[in-house]
Amino acid sequence: MPVTGRPKVVRTIGFLIASLPLRIFGFVLVLVTMVLGIATTMLWIGIPILIAATSLVRGVADLERRWVGTMLDADVPAPRRRPHGPGLLQTWQARLVDPVTWHEVNYVLLAFPLGIVEFVAGIVSVAVPPFGIFVAPRIGALHAALTASMLGPNRTQQLEARTRQLSDSRARGVDAVEAERRRIERDLHDGAQQRLVAVAMSLGRAQLKLDNDDSAAVRELIGAAHADAKLAVSELRDLARGIYPPVLQDRGLDAALSSLTARLPIPVDVEVSVEPRPPAPVETTTYFIVSETLTNITKHAGADRATVRVTRDDETVVVEIVDNGHGGASVRPGGGLAGLADRAATIDGVLTVVSPAGGPTVVRADLPVRW
Repeated sequence: MPVTGRPKVVRTIGFLIASLPLRIFGFVLVLVTMVLGIATTMLWIGIPILIAATSLVRGVADLERRWVGTMLDADVPAPRRRPHGPGLLQTWQARLVDPVTWHEVNYVLLAFPLGIVEFVAGIVSVAVPPFGIFVAPRIGALHAALTASMLGPNRTQQLEARTRQLSDSRARGVDAVEAERRRIERDLHDGAQQRLVAVAMSLGRAQLKLDNDDSAAVRELIGAAHADAKLAVSELRDLARGIYPPVLQDRGLDAALSSLTARLPIPVDVEVSVEPRPPAPVETTTYFIVSETLTNITKHAGADRATVRVTRDDETVVVEIVDNGHGGASVRPGGGLAGLADRAATIDGVLTVVSPAGGPTVVRADLPVRW
């Protein structure tokens, strides 16, 4: 959603006061060019002036989106505009019939008188601190909502964007599940299956030795079969733990991640604060991301220490894994981190990686608790 919450007080007051010059500049510039363009349209010179006016409107609107995003913590994406053909005339025609253009014109014209009122509210907020603390943030939140409604995408565009996001998420989820299936097959084939084949062969040879009454050889072969069977059970247990460890279901993320990090060759500090307990898909995805990231750290990062921090609020579980390795990690197509990003995308999560040369590397996943 565009508006992310009540803006911070100081930045909101700064926004209310500092926005007036921007409002005056945009209002005068747009109004003069629009009136001049309309007045001279019959002389043809008005067409390029109107095109310039619509370009100015677009520039002012883009600046307003960034300004509101910076000062009021409101994400207002640009709406999708009507496409146009080559040439000034087609550009002008497309912009004139594009509702986005007129929404932006209306916003620029409305923002001027609104900016005067907000400027006065900002001055009052400085002079009367209780007003600034309790009223100014609400004014800022209302302005952010107005900006989102007039300068952001309409409901249809939001639904189309959401549909594309879900389609991409589903496709990446299918790819992630297929990759996981191949990994399980590979681990079974290269690990437990080979161990069980060795057990069967050892028992077969022991049976032949038993027929020959060679007790010493039988004892040796049964011992080898027993050792291979224990290894097969251990590998199957590790495989099952990698898919969904029982401790995760029984005791939650804190116990599961503590158990996971206890088996690693480097010390890992774990901090988990996720009450109330998130849904099972979020827990599973969190465990998988932490497990795979720590495995990559121990194999490739050259780190001797790592930190895992998992927190949640009403909407999101945030997972951060930090190591002191040599850095240089990136999300590359087909790479391990890309697989983690795909896994996060199955529940509409986002994975980001910051890994400058020389480290440290920070892998962060933002996983929604509702989707």
